[in-house]
Amino acid sequence: MDKILVLDFGGQYDQLIARRVRAEHVYAEIKPYSAIGAEGIAAAGYKGIIFTGGPNSVYADGAPRVDPAVLKLGIPVLGICYGHQLLAFTEGGNIAPAEGGSEYGKTELYIDDCALFRDVPQESVCWMSHTDQVKLLPPGFRAIARTKNCACAAMANDVRRLYGVQFHPEVTHTEYGTQILRNFIFEICGCRADWVMDDFIESTVARYRAELAGKKVLLALSGGVDSSVAAVLLHRAIGGDLYCVFVDHGLLRKNEGDYVEQTLGGKLGLNIIRVNAKDRFLTRLKGVNEPERKRKIIGEEFIRVFEDEAKKLGRLDLLAQGTIYPDVIESGKGDSAVIKSHHNVGGLPQIMAFEGIVEPLRELFKDEVREVGEKLGIPRELVRRQPFPGPGLAVRVIGEITEAKLELLREADAIFREELDFGLLNAGTDPLQSCAQYFAVLTDTKTVGVMGDARTYGYTLALRAVKTDDFMTAEWARLPYEILERASSRITNEIKGITRVVYDITSKPPATVEWE
Repeated sequence: MDKILVLDFGGQYDQLIARRVRAEHVYAEIKPYSAIGAEGIAAAGYKGIIFTGGPNSVYADGAPRVDPAVLKLGIPVLGICYGHQLLAFTEGGNIAPAEGGSEYGKTELYIDDCALFRDVPQESVCWMSHTDQVKLLPPGFRAIARTKNCACAAMANDVRRLYGVQFHPEVTHTEYGTQILRNFIFEICGCRADWVMDDFIESTVARYRAELAGKKVLLALSGGVDSSVAAVLLHRAIGGDLYCVFVDHGLLRKNEGDYVEQTLGGKLGLNIIRVNAKDRFLTRLKGVNEPERKRKIIGEEFIRVFEDEAKKLGRLDLLAQGTIYPDVIESGKGDSAVIKSHHNVGGLPQIMAFEGIVEPLRELFKDEVREVGEKLGIPRELVRRQPFPGPGLAVRVIGEITEAKLELLREADAIFREELDFGLLNAGTDPLQSCAQYFAVLTDTKTVGVMGDARTYGYTLALRAVKTDDFMTAEWARLPYEILERASSRITNEIKGITRVVYDITSKPPATVEWE
């Protein structure tokens, strides 16, 4: 099986690069730049190497560097953003702050003929995000692309098959980014498209069947797509040695607890242990307003609940979670910046009563998780259901959490999802094809309203719907006004305590998908 090495220098999009490669049915493997040297790369038989972006300046003391011997292996290399600058720096080029200022966002790109740009128009749009740039090309390289403020937006040494691009071909905002990556993978590296998701399932099941032999595993089942798929995957590997603890923390959506228990326990035969811990969580969250504190509290309380259940069940060796890679990236990894902590990553307490953590989906994106779930035979309505954050509605209630606020949000969220599903399905559209995620947020803002002849004073509810295929970037969904009108009308008429409904039209970046 041919494979590409994604050498991570601390960029936010490193896993997205690997996802783009895997979308072409070529296996991609991510390793930190400090974890593997030239000898290890050569021995592993990689067909190509991609240097990721990163937050540093290559000329700064302590900046991540690459062993120059890597560039002498004869393996094709593509440097992206920081990786582009690092490639130039290592080969003797000069990197300096951009004279015209940093470039950020969609930028006009002009290219020259090159194997990397085969079937790419001479003029297109790319996504830039940089402050430094290549000022002097290293010997043997030529500039193959430019923008208004960047004379070397891409470079090539065709003889040695070394290439660098200042922009990000892996994000959807780069019009021909997929084609550029495809050219590198197939035309330059000569890879075969011989990796499919079935390989991931088979290798993962085989790995955990061997590694977890004789071990008893407690799985943190949140009820979302990720933990559900992780549960079925591990159940296939270790069967009855998997104990799925489903914590009903009082922060679930309407009727969610019963649905999860009936589907995974009743239909798929998993060993489900449902724990009613609503009072425990709400007590810990009382008076807490700050989002990161909420996440940390919920993460720690989850683990404490699992520890308590483990004591009741007897010897349990490991904790399993449905962590996926966007969680890891946003919680900070290696040289990456922390965007927000996830309860199953950054929120874990330092001391746990388990030997370790099992995260079978840690290297996958949401769309890949859904594909795995379908191949495992999980009902489509569960696999394709709406993503739901581990902290639940706690991060969709802005400010202090109370049972009264949660009840308002549950009802409003159910109405919005019902109206959106009905409206799009009635128009012949799969909701998940139009919107990757859609939900309601109860803000901490109250406004005046009027019902009949009486003055009212209640909460403002925000509706959120986004389009994305990777959750690293997302655009707000242009929903039909009729759907928004019906949802708003029903919410304000049927739910006492909500007087105003607004629609969030912010993309990611600058916002995140969730409000907290």
